[in-house]
Amino acid sequence: MTEEKRGRVKIETSQKRVRVYLGGQLVADTARPVLVWESPHYPTYYLPVADLHAKLEPSGTGKHSPSRGEATGYDVVVDGATAAGAALRYHDSPLPELNDLVRLDWNSMGEWFEEDEPVYVHPRDPYSRVDILASSRHVRVEIDGVTVADSHSPRILFETGLPARYYLPLTDVRMDLLTTSPTHSSCPYKGTADYWNVRIGDKEHTDIVWGYRTPLPESQKIAGLACFYNEKVDIYVDGELQERPHTPFS
Repeated sequence: MTEEKRGRVKIETSQKRVRVYLGGQLVADTARPVLVWESPHYPTYYLPVADLHAKLEPSGTGKHSPSRGEATGYDVVVDGATAAGAALRYHDSPLPELNDLVRLDWNSMGEWFEEDEPVYVHPRDPYSRVDILASSRHVRVEIDGVTVADSHSPRILFETGLPARYYLPLTDVRMDLLTTSPTHSSCPYKGTADYWNVRIGDKEHTDIVWGYRTPLPESQKIAGLACFYNEKVDIYVDGELQERPHTPFS
């Protein structure tokens, strides 16, 4: 991989083949996608205009970025489908690497593939790693002074930039205190999560527990387990109260 940094924007060419579809029609197919870190949390794909199979029609919109300059907005048009304003091009960016690339809005497209595998939410960050380890550590979870989980067989998930997460067997969780939430979230590394609320007395703690019933293949070790937000509950590991971390989920 080649890498360049311009101020606060990191740009890196990937060796993955990336394909994008809209309405079942191929929008782009490239073996030279570019990862651009528009924010520090995860990258965005910018694709060579030469590898587009869709038409770009000016949408009359635009966007300004202090680091990337002025962008022109385009509709993405394929046979039978149009994604309005779903493409941006920086024709005269202060970052010249972007001038021949197009940014496709992730959620406006139907499917994204890295090689032959679908990818969800955003591109996988090559600098993020997820390790899931079986453990015999004693993990106890309290909410408002009530023990809601107590396990000696957690799976501990270590993900770059986030606190360790303790995934616990449902048989070690006070399921009588949990109610199903309609909330769902998606992760490009783990899949789609379901959520639970926890009721302690008259107080309901919303979306404080989650689990992956059918995680992506690389995260199968956490299938069917429950995890509590470290930021919002008291977690004891081998009898020691863990400090609540400060994250975007706090």
